[in-house]
Amino acid sequence: MIAELEHIQMIYQSAEGEVEALRDVSFGVEEGEFVSLVGPSGCGKSTLLTILAGLEPPTAGRVTLFGEDVTAPSGRIGFMPQKDQLFPWRSIWGNVTLGLEIRGDRDGAGRQRARELLEQYDLADFAKSPPGRLSGGMRQRCALIRTLVTDPGVLLLDEPFSALDCQTRLTVASDIGSIIRQQSKTALLVTHDISEAISLSDRIVVLTARPATVRNIHTLDAELRALSPAARRVHPAFAPLFTEIGKELGLDG
Repeated sequence: MIAELEHIQMIYQSAEGEVEALRDVSFGVEEGEFVSLVGPSGCGKSTLLTILAGLEPPTAGRVTLFGEDVTAPSGRIGFMPQKDQLFPWRSIWGNVTLGLEIRGDRDGAGRQRARELLEQYDLADFAKSPPGRLSGGMRQRCALIRTLVTDPGVLLLDEPFSALDCQTRLTVASDIGSIIRQQSKTALLVTHDISEAISLSDRIVVLTARPATVRNIHTLDAELRALSPAARRVHPAFAPLFTEIGKELGLDG
């Protein structure tokens, strides 16, 4: 496993006392795999991402990345949050190369990679433009390129399409999923959308309500994984899997 969470527990302190968010959560992500986390709102999905990113330690359990214990943030993790968080006063070029500036990367290889990614994903003509001139989908592509430029080993995606309208969301999710596969990246996606999870993933981890535990892990068959997100949505296996996961989340009635 390239990333693994073993028996994770997370307890927060609140004014009312202790709140247990996660209880005995265990699963792993293989290299090159796309895994989605689905579960009820507030069950701790995003918390799992912050734990894996090394942004906060679990109360109990072990987290490993590339075989090493996670004890602090790592440059081998790329984090894409719910909002694109592009700086309006910086050009698209300035935004996608921000991570390189922070790392002090001056060898030119990273900037060449940024140029190639902007060209490959149809944003090169907007390199000097401010983010305000881009559509929501283009902004999300820019945010992903910013994450990819630093060449992370694992991408953590925290509901990155949730701010988009329904139709744009379908297109952008498919677009981003294709980019991640073209770049041969390992990805862990948090989403409330079962359709999105099925359309993009190799495996889907279903969590219970808080305190979250792993209710089930669905591995999509090879035939479904070989299809594009759009083709998956009309595949005969889509509806039964959607229904099964919906029942596990308590959405059957």
